[in-house]
Amino acid sequence: MRATLLVLDSVGAGEMPDAAAWGDAGADTLGHVAAHVGGLDLPNLQAMGLGNIRPIQGVPAVSNPTAAHGRATQVSNGKDTISGHWELCGVPVSERFREFPEGFPDEIIDAFTEIVGKPLLGNYAESGTVILEQLGPEHLATGRPIVYTSSDSVFQVAAHEDLVPVETLYQWCREAFELVSRYRVARVIARPFVGEPGAFVRTTNRYDFAFQAPEDTLIDRVAAAGLSTTSIGKVKSIFGGRGFSSAVKAGHNPEITQAVIDQLGNQGGGLIFANLVDFDMMFGHRRNPAGYAQALEAFDRRLPEILAPMDEQDLLIMTADHGCDPTHPGTNHTREYVPVLAWRRGGRGDDLGILASMADVGATLAEWLGVDPLGTGSSFLERV
Repeated sequence: MRATLLVLDSVGAGEMPDAAAWGDAGADTLGHVAAHVGGLDLPNLQAMGLGNIRPIQGVPAVSNPTAAHGRATQVSNGKDTISGHWELCGVPVSERFREFPEGFPDEIIDAFTEIVGKPLLGNYAESGTVILEQLGPEHLATGRPIVYTSSDSVFQVAAHEDLVPVETLYQWCREAFELVSRYRVARVIARPFVGEPGAFVRTTNRYDFAFQAPEDTLIDRVAAAGLSTTSIGKVKSIFGGRGFSSAVKAGHNPEITQAVIDQLGNQGGGLIFANLVDFDMMFGHRRNPAGYAQALEAFDRRLPEILAPMDEQDLLIMTADHGCDPTHPGTNHTREYVPVLAWRRGGRGDDLGILASMADVGATLAEWLGVDPLGTGSSFLERV
């Protein structure tokens, strides 16, 4: 048996009941993106039942959806990447990771300065592309690394690849994670970039150093059963590198999608787990609803290529890890339900309604693969 889990990063499906407590009242990533462009053109996702989950302009409900469809509730105390992925794999986050939207305290900055051996630039919350515009020229002139955060629990370090070798940046970030993890910062992200002032570009050599889940996740269960576990994109780093038998490096949605298709042609069983990061990184955080719509439509056009190599031994689940409504104030993730589409050849196409937890996704995949059940979540496999 083989399962493919595709996380459409940040493709939220409407505000959760507690959205206001997170500053996200009215957030609706799919709904607002569709409205902004006068309707989305997603014929393949529509056939699966995306429009049956909730009203989406341009994506009406169909009478016979080909996939089980619904929305999942996020029960984790967070709306970040780690909280979403861990919960999908059976380990909701109960203790919220710490955020430093005003910048990191002196004891962290002083200690990291000792690690890199020179003063730092930045130490405030900003978009990664904007901070390169602001501080990239000074970084080139001085060699001082750029440290920044966001409203998520992240400590990010940017450095030009011509000044700081990627392996050096990784070592700095590895030591930084040992430092900031004591403060319960979820991730340290190495952000190498290239280019000249006015034309800086972040490279695909990004690497995340992250907490490991405190309990076994779906990946651990699948690995313990002796099955293949393949990460595509940033997934492996989200789980602190644990449990994956192989990892495919891929930077943007087109490359990630192609890697999924290639892996389906090579891997006979086990779990293929990919995160399509561009929805979040390129369009959600940058508050670009038109680009978000184009990325959704581009993915939809390639969906038949993903389905083509699948047979009766395959289960595909597409979902998200949180929202990131590009029409919402600020640049943060948004507290939303996530869509769930579960497809197999000859499946039932049931209406799943609102699932109690995103962990139901992991429970379903565990049952399909015949591995030990997870500590949290209820399988909906009989309805797929």
